[in-house]
Amino acid sequence: MTDSSVFEVAGQPAHNRSERVKQLAELGFTWADLEEEPYWIDQIVIMNEDVYAELEAAASMLWRIVDKTVRYIHGNHHIYHLIGIPEILWEMLDRCPIPEEGLISRYARFDFAVAHDGAIKLLELNADTPTGYVEASIATPWLCRQAGIRSVNDRMAGLVAEAWGIERPDTAACIGYGEHLEDSGTIEALVRHSGLDVRLVDCLDLWVDEGVLKDGENREIRRMFALYPKEWMSVDEGGDALAYAIETGNLAMFNPPHSILMQSKGLLAAIWGMFELGLLFGPEEREVIEKYMLPTYNKPVFSGNFVSKSMFGREGGSVKLYDNAGQLEVEDQDGFDTSVMFPTVYQQRAELARIRTAEGEFHLLTGLFILNGTPCGLLGRAGGLITGNTSHFIAIGVK
Repeated sequence: MTDSSVFEVAGQPAHNRSERVKQLAELGFTWADLEEEPYWIDQIVIMNEDVYAELEAAASMLWRIVDKTVRYIHGNHHIYHLIGIPEILWEMLDRCPIPEEGLISRYARFDFAVAHDGAIKLLELNADTPTGYVEASIATPWLCRQAGIRSVNDRMAGLVAEAWGIERPDTAACIGYGEHLEDSGTIEALVRHSGLDVRLVDCLDLWVDEGVLKDGENREIRRMFALYPKEWMSVDEGGDALAYAIETGNLAMFNPPHSILMQSKGLLAAIWGMFELGLLFGPEEREVIEKYMLPTYNKPVFSGNFVSKSMFGREGGSVKLYDNAGQLEVEDQDGFDTSVMFPTVYQQRAELARIRTAEGEFHLLTGLFILNGTPCGLLGRAGGLITGNTSHFIAIGVK
């Protein structure tokens, strides 16, 4: 880490890690250690408050740009194809009413590269099924209070309550509920923060009966929040039946169906393409795109210093980094490579700040949640050049 960095790492790991891990588990963060490996780094990254203010403002403007773009392409099957939307979902997207402005997704997370000098670049947007909510909404405020550092994440639970108070899901689901610690803990925290009486179920126990979704006890589900990537409806057994339940109005899914348009990394290529062609965006929006977005295309036009990744890659899966000479430098070996099923997007590389921690030196990926349309919560992940399944969680505070 350079001396002039907008980040600093505060504190040293406590000697009683096991006790702190237990305390975090009691709060709902039960995967601070995974298979006896430390996922959570017991230190705090402090971000310069001016940089955070710029990051929050940039996220708000980028959110409006993404929302505007989705409304512009809605119903355009040619663009659906270009950004990798599975054809089986097109009718669902066309028939379902698009949500009100700014709320196509009420539960989303931007991932940013913030360099040592404070330069901010958007890497991607998870507008469908972001994880890291427990780390950001529960662990980060608690850890920051323990260290006497300001957290900007305290609004997250209230914004979830506002969103769910409008959506009113009767069921929350994930794959492997009760077995997959992170996904189970995420939906449990969301339900707890919502204040609603919501059933929690395993996606694998769900089935569709004549267009009506039912759980393993044969109870009808009419309104469901699910940590289930919508692109998998094109490949999972029963995915077409689930899409039919949604498009016929028998099931309201949260995030709504149109969040998959935001989720596709191909949408960033669509935004950049329209920016280059002078379409759709006004002068202020163009300044935001030029400053905070990276050149992104659905074809390999770069000669070097670029990234390729699946339009629906998650947790680093399918990511490949190329050096200045255009040679492959590193690729993800841990995540599932979805580029065998979905198209690839190509993006200029951006610099991630490096931080020195007690666990070693890492690159820092800065996540910022957008809940109910509001930027509200930082998520720090420390890893290699590619932030994947083997990355660590480290809390980010502001000073």
